[in-house]
Amino acid sequence: MTMKDDIIGELVTLRDFWRYAISRFSAADLSYGHGTSNASDDAAFLLLDSLDLPIDVLDPFLDARLLGSERRLLADRIEARVSTRKPSSYLTGHAYIQGVRFLVDERVIVPRSHIGEILFHEYIDLGGSSFLPDPMSVETAVDICTGSGCLAVLAAKFFVNAEVDAVDLSADALDVARLNVAEHDVENQVSLFQGDLFAPLEGRTYDLIITNPPYVEHDAVEAYPAEYQAEPAMAHDGGEDGLDLVRRILVTAPAFLNPGGGLICEIGAGREILEEEFPHIEFLWLETEASQDAVFFVTAEALGVS
Repeated sequence: MTMKDDIIGELVTLRDFWRYAISRFSAADLSYGHGTSNASDDAAFLLLDSLDLPIDVLDPFLDARLLGSERRLLADRIEARVSTRKPSSYLTGHAYIQGVRFLVDERVIVPRSHIGEILFHEYIDLGGSSFLPDPMSVETAVDICTGSGCLAVLAAKFFVNAEVDAVDLSADALDVARLNVAEHDVENQVSLFQGDLFAPLEGRTYDLIITNPPYVEHDAVEAYPAEYQAEPAMAHDGGEDGLDLVRRILVTAPAFLNPGGGLICEIGAGREILEEEFPHIEFLWLETEASQDAVFFVTAEALGVS
């Protein structure tokens, strides 16, 4: 009998597997940050999503007895998380933004954008935003560096009257984005383009530009733990100081913005650098649960659009 057989035979409930997974993850000194921040939460996500259970509700299911096929699946995925060190989302095939599920695999970065949190907070929690446009008035929006397409899909859901474009340099990423567009039934709203930032959008203008570009310093990408190295490097690498693409976006965006529109961009770090290099731009820095200056909003007028 193998060790795996012993585990499947001895662990019976979800609680058993959760405790076991936490112990294995902690002993392996795994890294997190793909929607979870510690062994306990990562184990809960892996187990619940593998069983198609709500990922934010663990307690009601803890003492549920699992089928033999379910025990084998969980044992396999716990072992894979430790042995491959891939993010749990790659093992289950799903990632979530504010409870909305998206399809993911190794062709795309695991989505975890602060912008998704901001959209939900501004339009649902507050019932209306003080800086983002009225969702009913947005007729055109674009998601630059769309990756899995998650922000483009959310834009289509919030801006129900809008045509939403989504751009990525990676053809592989766009294949995943296409799956998510179909999964969320927004094919009639969302159009996908392959190219470098705004290059495939010549002649188009937008009420809102959304972008979560690569923004990690090159040296930091080189030093990533295995979980982050499992993701496409081009989705992280923002050049020497992480801001190469952000600079290009700020310079190019005005030609693609309608008057009264705006740009929302995630940068991670680098606020002081941007404010020093672009002193004429009035940045509105947006607070999220985990950060106070990882995302900015800039009006079209602040970018010189009239």
